[in-house]
Amino acid sequence: MNYTLHQLQIFLKISQTKSVTKAAEELHLTQPAVSIQLKNFQDQFEIPLTELVGRKIYITDFGKEIAEAAENIINQVYAINYKTSAFNGQLAGRLKFSVVSTGKYVMPFFLSDFIKQHPGVDLIMDVTNKGSVVGSLENNEVDFALVSIVPGALNVEQLDLLQNKLYLVGKDDVAIEEGESTKKVFEKISLIFREKGSGTGQTMKDFIDTNKIPVAKKLELTSNEALKQALLAGMGYSIMPLIGIKNELQNGELRIIPIEGLPIKTMWSLIWPKGKKHSPVAAAYLNYLLEEKDKIVHEKFNWYEKN
Repeated sequence: MNYTLHQLQIFLKISQTKSVTKAAEELHLTQPAVSIQLKNFQDQFEIPLTELVGRKIYITDFGKEIAEAAENIINQVYAINYKTSAFNGQLAGRLKFSVVSTGKYVMPFFLSDFIKQHPGVDLIMDVTNKGSVVGSLENNEVDFALVSIVPGALNVEQLDLLQNKLYLVGKDDVAIEEGESTKKVFEKISLIFREKGSGTGQTMKDFIDTNKIPVAKKLELTSNEALKQALLAGMGYSIMPLIGIKNELQNGELRIIPIEGLPIKTMWSLIWPKGKKHSPVAAAYLNYLLEEKDKIVHEKFNWYEKN
């Protein structure tokens, strides 16, 4: 057998995501490249590692055992790298995050300089919905999570990073008469929602419920990017975070609709279980944020703070 570490990493990611497409996305590779490496890896075994039923891939029992072995091998390789870096006096290890989907417009700016300063640190960041983020915290699978609404059911500590502002947004202006109520304005438009479990979707629902706004027809989408594309296509309007639509606003592709009661303001917060014992890397990152977060906000989000 002559399989490579790269092939082990690809097969492990496929076994975790149950999808070649998702594995390619998370590994920042093309789908054909992942498919080729999967075939080359499988060809070295007489027993199938995967089964394709329709368009869905399944990991066989033998494949699951190989995936477990692959994970152990990869972890040992990481351990060798970390120990080598530590021996050379470098900070080394993994830093794992779970980030709500819109947080992908926020978190990288609070990470980039730290990662550049510490090349021995490996970053793993899962961008998902709020429900999965909460699950990763409950299972102690990550060092930190980024949320826009701190889950009340969890006993966590938090560090506030940046204010989150949500506006009513659409492709076209809405004719608003002087003194017209928020309820009347919403009667003129079609609303597009995020899926259940989304923090943005919950914030929008709370606003609608509080203001007793009737919703006759709605479209529900499962990602912030899909929602933005629907808005750009003129399919309707939505309440969404300002942080994710900078370019569209500057290009005039989307517009903020001025509504009484908006923007809604929450806070992007980094959270972790109360009493969690941080790894040296996680502790170093937390200290870095305490010292640098105000500077990062001023330098990277100056446009945002003015709105």
